[in-house]
Amino acid sequence: MPSALKWLLGIVVLLLAAAGIYVATLTDDQRAVLANMPTDTDVLFWPEETREAAFRAMDAFPALAEARVIEAGDATYPLPAGEPIDLGTFDMDAFMDSQNSAGIVVVHDGEVVLERYGLDFSADGKWTSFSAAKSFTSTLVGAAIADGYIDSLDDPLVQYIPDMAGSAYADVTIRQLLTMSSGVRWSEDYTDPESDVARFNNHVSEEEGVDSLVDYMGQLPREAEPGTRWLYNTGETNLIGVLVREATGKDLADYLSEKVWAPFGMEQDATWLLSNSGSEISGCCIQASTRDMARFGLFAMGGGMAGGERVVPEGWFDEATTAAFETGRFDRGYAYQWWTYPGGAYAASGLYGQGIFIDPARNLVIATHSNWRQGTGNDGAGTERNRFYAAVQAAVDAERGEEGVRVGEPAEPMVR
Repeated sequence: MPSALKWLLGIVVLLLAAAGIYVATLTDDQRAVLANMPTDTDVLFWPEETREAAFRAMDAFPALAEARVIEAGDATYPLPAGEPIDLGTFDMDAFMDSQNSAGIVVVHDGEVVLERYGLDFSADGKWTSFSAAKSFTSTLVGAAIADGYIDSLDDPLVQYIPDMAGSAYADVTIRQLLTMSSGVRWSEDYTDPESDVARFNNHVSEEEGVDSLVDYMGQLPREAEPGTRWLYNTGETNLIGVLVREATGKDLADYLSEKVWAPFGMEQDATWLLSNSGSEISGCCIQASTRDMARFGLFAMGGGMAGGERVVPEGWFDEATTAAFETGRFDRGYAYQWWTYPGGAYAASGLYGQGIFIDPARNLVIATHSNWRQGTGNDGAGTERNRFYAAVQAAVDAERGEEGVRVGEPAEPMVR
């Protein structure tokens, strides 16, 4: 055998051996992603099997997305087990199946009264949040105000992002951005590869030194006067992330760790996926455990206290979860990147069934991770989740002997 061929075969053998060692070091979740690796980076068009594998390990493969760690602290906020909640005839097995559910954690009066996992997911795993991250991002605005980085929600956006000058966002305020009422044209059609929500994250800035997102959003035209119309717009949440980063001089993952994740006592490090410009995709994509998502709900329900310190201004969450607009979607309103429900309840909600439902009147938090078969839940999955929320509320009401306003009334629960 010629020496050159021997050398080439030797290199191939070494590469195969190295690949074998690498695969051996992967977790089961990471190996599942390799077995179902997406053919492109656009999650909106992945098949169900690919989503199920990737949602639990999107931060492990730079080919999918780079990520920045949200560091947890040394102490963990306790979630003790409580008396299991009695849902009566509500069929949890059927609900888990219909939701394609990965994890559900229900916390009532500070205790875990229901915890279920599916899709081979577990309490130790992390699942991507999708738009549930929007509520985290808006909370960082509150933190930036408390810290003196932002003066007022009525400040114009251009005060903090000068590159938006001359665009349709030139006279849009931070408050209007938080409530998605800028009046700027936007298409949030998840089925259309030419929609804004499908295109904006892959945009490359046409002007050197200008953030790619800022460049994309700055080219959009106005359709209505600011503050007069609600239109769901993930791009605007990403602009809020740019705002926070510019105002604080800090990466969002670091700021979230500093203000909430470490001092409140999240159990695990989380991660936040990055855009092609190297900044957090603030309208999406926090990788965290279901239990830690429930802890964030407890942080919000407690008014924004972490480690004995106030993180957001007094009354922030009362304001941030009061509907600025009614949306007509599942009987919900929209506030500062939070969905609102009758009876004072509110929620963070993300594509494919991610959610943190918070009901202060009942001292109740429900965190859900799922892989809905139809991303928006318009095939009935969203209505079924509302019925689950209502069933849990009914069980709490029965336990305390007091009736309260329930989600989706008069919705019949899923029964055996």
